[in-house]
Amino acid sequence: MAQSVLLSAAGLTLGYRDVTVVGDVAFELARGDVLAVVGHNGSGKSTLIKTLLGTLPPLAGGLDWHAGRPETIAYLGQRMEFDSRFPIRVRDLAAMGAWSGLGLLGRVDDACRARVGSALERTGTAHIADMPLHQLSAGQLQRALFARTMVQDAPLILLDEPFTAVDQTTEAALLTLIDSWADEGRAVILVLHDLSAVLQHCAAALLLGEGRALFGSPKEILTPNNLVGYGYLSKSQADWIEGMYAQEAGRV
Repeated sequence: MAQSVLLSAAGLTLGYRDVTVVGDVAFELARGDVLAVVGHNGSGKSTLIKTLLGTLPPLAGGLDWHAGRPETIAYLGQRMEFDSRFPIRVRDLAAMGAWSGLGLLGRVDDACRARVGSALERTGTAHIADMPLHQLSAGQLQRALFARTMVQDAPLILLDEPFTAVDQTTEAALLTLIDSWADEGRAVILVLHDLSAVLQHCAAALLLGEGRALFGSPKEILTPNNLVGYGYLSKSQADWIEGMYAQEAGRV
């Protein structure tokens, strides 16, 4: 963990009204950390994201924002939440990331244009900046959404399953971008299903399932026994994990 702790939780219970989804959630997030949230459908991953965004109060416990809650939290939801038929260009979508700082008149200054231009370059979308969204491939659209997220220039970035329906090349490029955000001192919480990517790119993992939570380093947490015990994999499905760990060890 990095030294500057941004956020921590202990004894956190998440759910809706009187329905508990997951209890006794504990984790710590520092600037420069990438925290992977892993769990089966219904385990509480999106519930956690909503709680972090402040749209859903915890049922018990609370979040400790060590330096105060950031004024800006960048959020990229699942692709199904976005209608790509909206008639705007890639550069317009990226510029939306600066909306909160533009004021009532929405005036775009040189600093904002520079942020948008940098985001387009870093996400590999500068060459399609004037293309309308409905003409984009799934990978191009996701890169454009990452550009919008980057323009927000937030200390905390929440990504909810950001690699759905994109190819491996795009996923690898976006994971490299996430690594660069961590190098800049930003904290990233990443809901992810690709366990190999968790092992390679994340400093910590939060495993949710069967109403419980387990936090620690990815290699300590994402063991076959834990993945089975927390309902993420069946016992037969878990066998391949050992081979994946062996592969990762061979790359070191």
